[in-house]
Amino acid sequence: MTRPTVPARTAHGPLAGLVAALLADDRSTPWTARVPARLESVLATMPVPARAAFRAAAGAVDGYALARTGRRLAALDADARESVLAALAARPALLPLLDVLKVPVLLAAGTERMLHHGARGLPFAPPDDPPLDCTPAPHWPARATADAVVIGSGAGGAMAARTLARAGLSVVVLEEGHHHSTASFGRRTPLDRFGELYRDGGATVAVGSPPLVVPVGRAVGGTTVVNSGTCYRTPRHVLDRWSSTFGFHLADGFGPLLDEVERTLRVATQPMDVLGENGRLALAGAERLGWTAAPLRRNAPGCKGSCQCVVGCPTGAKQSVQLSVLPDACAAGARIVTGARVRRILTEPDPPGGGTPRASGVLVRREDGTEFEILSPCVVVAAGALQSPQLLRRSGLGGHPRTGRNLSVHPATSVAGRFTEPVTAWEGVLQSAGVEQLHDRGILIEATATPPGMGSFVLPGAGRELRAELEGAGHLATLGAMIADRPSGRVLGRGRTLLRYDLDPRDAGRLMTAVRAMGRLLFAAGAVEVLTGIPSAPRARSLDELDCLLTQVTARQLHLSAFHPTGTVAAGGDPQTAPADALGRLRGVRGVLAADGSVLPSCPEVNPQLSVMAAALAVTEAHVDGRDRAAAPRPGTPVQVP
Repeated sequence: MTRPTVPARTAHGPLAGLVAALLADDRSTPWTARVPARLESVLATMPVPARAAFRAAAGAVDGYALARTGRRLAALDADARESVLAALAARPALLPLLDVLKVPVLLAAGTERMLHHGARGLPFAPPDDPPLDCTPAPHWPARATADAVVIGSGAGGAMAARTLARAGLSVVVLEEGHHHSTASFGRRTPLDRFGELYRDGGATVAVGSPPLVVPVGRAVGGTTVVNSGTCYRTPRHVLDRWSSTFGFHLADGFGPLLDEVERTLRVATQPMDVLGENGRLALAGAERLGWTAAPLRRNAPGCKGSCQCVVGCPTGAKQSVQLSVLPDACAAGARIVTGARVRRILTEPDPPGGGTPRASGVLVRREDGTEFEILSPCVVVAAGALQSPQLLRRSGLGGHPRTGRNLSVHPATSVAGRFTEPVTAWEGVLQSAGVEQLHDRGILIEATATPPGMGSFVLPGAGRELRAELEGAGHLATLGAMIADRPSGRVLGRGRTLLRYDLDPRDAGRLMTAVRAMGRLLFAAGAVEVLTGIPSAPRARSLDELDCLLTQVTARQLHLSAFHPTGTVAAGGDPQTAPADALGRLRGVRGVLAADGSVLPSCPEVNPQLSVMAAALAVTEAHVDGRDRAAAPRPGTPVQVP
């Protein structure tokens, strides 16, 4: 991999001083000097509030140094900076602040260190992607017509578009992000792709107790471009609950739909030869404990173990929907418009002059602020569980009291184990092995490693301690656990993503159980030390010591993230509790379908890509069947543009 050009702007003042302090930069290695400029590029991808908060926190640390020493961090020598960090770390209330500051710094540092140590490029040219009919929004006309408009091109939107196009409808898919090819992934570092492929540069945050980072994708292919490729079928007991408790009876027929999705994505168990040492250690620990574990089933035939799934697969092995589903949709006549943010769904009275409104199209904004319309009697909302409720509110269709509520997010935490022998966790499959021993208690453990600095696990310490951890990261194996949560969040507002999520006490207990279980697994695999990710209790050298540490902390002190948002436009039989009906049709309007993670009535308890795609297939097949019963089938007409 060739070194990309670092942005010309450089960091001065508080940012440069903060980096020098956190990384104990004594100028003995050249890569640390490049981290401040790389950090600036990371911050540039974040939303303004997050960027301002980070700079304010960096300024506060710099101000503390000034008050303590009479000089700012950038002007201090290495020993004096270390003294300032030690004084900060001695104040427990400030430890979470340091931990937050470390996250983007480690993102930047991991990339520069990787480049310094000679990141290897691909040993072969990436394959050509299947063709897509993509039109950038600036080249789309001011008005067009279609039989159906699909808002969002991720797991749900892609499957909806394929189903409708194959049924003979003319379909337009609208995507706020852009199309990125497999070849483009291989030309850039993981971090350079990170900011482009994630909404808000990966800094979407749910405010609450504690706050959670909820990364979601924004590109043609949606979050499937940046997920792990792990493919779990929806558990039978979850499907039964969706049907019997919530009245989402489409779940009764999920079996054949999940089969179809698996065929489309070419799902198979990951072979051992590419698993990587991180996954092999997890399996070894589970075997010694007698726990249920196995290599994960993934949509990545021919995986090369590049460990870059979360920033776009550079080999084309992972069958994200822009490689597996959208090409079929386009072959059936669907068209994709990129850089297109839907302002609102258009409606008109049905019948004219009164009655229930019906969809008549969408109003779309280009990135330059200009707008266009697509007129259509069918609108499929597949913008994701965090964006769909806001779109409905902007459209005057979000009046149901449960729209935006019922948010589940799979709260997650990570633990690392230090081994005497090298692990090099980032060589192999990113998410490689699943440990299901505690799955019946709502805890799913997965061996997960990422490119340096990009994981949800945060290395402990600051200054020389943190630098030593970074230099020794090759001896760490990492595990992650996600919790099947009670729906404890909601999506607020109409424009920018505003999330509220308060961890349920039951789920807090599950997280603490998960930390202990992951520690036990790592010790069983031969770890000499477990790193907890808890700033006030970062290390344990035995299971007894880990148990003692965990009695002193709560789940709100863990470094938490969250994934797989679902449930915010839930489908069900009860009009009082479900914004969409049992067939995924939005209540209070005709011609609007929900076909993304928002339609799932409750947490699916596993990585949800197959569940979302099966739901979208069920909803759109039901729509096609109803349409065919209502009128004689007719050949689809092409998208009409002036």
